[in-house]
Amino acid sequence: MATASHNMQVNDFGIDSPHWRNWVGNQSCIRAARGAPAGEDELCAMVRDAAARGLKVRVAGSGHSFTPVALTNGLHLTLSGMTGVRHVDRERRRVTASAGTTINELVRVLKQEGLSMVNQGDIDSQAIAGALTTGTHGTGARLGALASSIVGLRLVQPDGTVLVADETTPDLLLAARVSLGTLGVISEMTLQVADGYRLRERIWREDFETAMERHDELAATHRHFSFFWCMTEASRHCYCLPDTAATSRSGRTTDVCEMKVMDITDDEPFASEFVKVAYSSDVYPIEYIPNFHELEYAVPVEHGKAAVRAVRQLMLDEFPEAIYPIEYRFTAGDDAWMSPFHRQDSVTVSVSGEPGTDYWPYLRAVDRILRGYGARPHWGKLHFLTGEDVTALYPKAGEFRTLRRRLDPEGTYLNDHLAGLFL
Repeated sequence: MATASHNMQVNDFGIDSPHWRNWVGNQSCIRAARGAPAGEDELCAMVRDAAARGLKVRVAGSGHSFTPVALTNGLHLTLSGMTGVRHVDRERRRVTASAGTTINELVRVLKQEGLSMVNQGDIDSQAIAGALTTGTHGTGARLGALASSIVGLRLVQPDGTVLVADETTPDLLLAARVSLGTLGVISEMTLQVADGYRLRERIWREDFETAMERHDELAATHRHFSFFWCMTEASRHCYCLPDTAATSRSGRTTDVCEMKVMDITDDEPFASEFVKVAYSSDVYPIEYIPNFHELEYAVPVEHGKAAVRAVRQLMLDEFPEAIYPIEYRFTAGDDAWMSPFHRQDSVTVSVSGEPGTDYWPYLRAVDRILRGYGARPHWGKLHFLTGEDVTALYPKAGEFRTLRRRLDPEGTYLNDHLAGLFL
């Protein structure tokens, strides 16, 4: 463990390699030092020592962000040694876990306790702190982003002290829920969870226009509704989606939507080719391989159909080589200051570029379309926002920046990417 009395060298924090890259390989950095604390006290000492020496500090998490959010040339922390559920309050349905705990580790414990997360996303291998505080979400028109379940946080400050954000500090809690690690290194989180439940999942295929006709009905009548629009048959394979051709009423195999609905059920678990009943945390995740670089924006729900129509037409007319599916999901608005869903019920529209190709003109064209609808990005996925854009899109941006500067006046927790947004 490094302490303030140490002369920090490159190996002070047990670094094995100065080079780090994220899970899909599109972001990398050369870090001066690596920290792998085993607990909060050790984490506080590492942060205090690094800040005293003028090093920037960022947390790698599980590396699932497509943006430069985790990059630093200073102290790069992994909290993989700070995992596990620390406390379960069964009566209040609350769970406290160390920040490095992955979602799949968390939900295994919840299942044993007869509890479930209120909602989950497509992937469950992310560390909870990084996933929740970048705006990760699932789908459900009446369900908020995962960060809306945060009721408590412990934030390590640059001087090594710990700041507690909870319901007794409502503004701090709302600022910290989606804060990208800029208000302190999170050591622990307390989440509001739910009584355990099973989900019934059904998948099928519709042609695009039928999906649009059924859009409002499906969103209103199901707890979860989402789809992937696939330009070609090959599109489905990009995300390893199952072949639902047998359920198609049109017989089309191109310009189709792979549809999914999920609802809470008391049915006993079973699985068939297109219908499954299982415990919530066993239904939510999808198996992905890291063969895509993703952009995702939250569009006000009233513009969802127009936005997906416009992006689909762009792909058909101008970028036919961009065959990765459009993913389309719902998320309810929340009050977190920097949430993509701040006071805005939304649909998220996501597209992906193929690694190794020049996909930037395509992503910029999608960005231009979605900006026209007042869309905000998922902070962990590719986007083109500037500081001016943040000011325009987030009513609480000024208050958030003021708070960030008060807690971290030297910008210890910033990198170039984050400074451009929140300095």
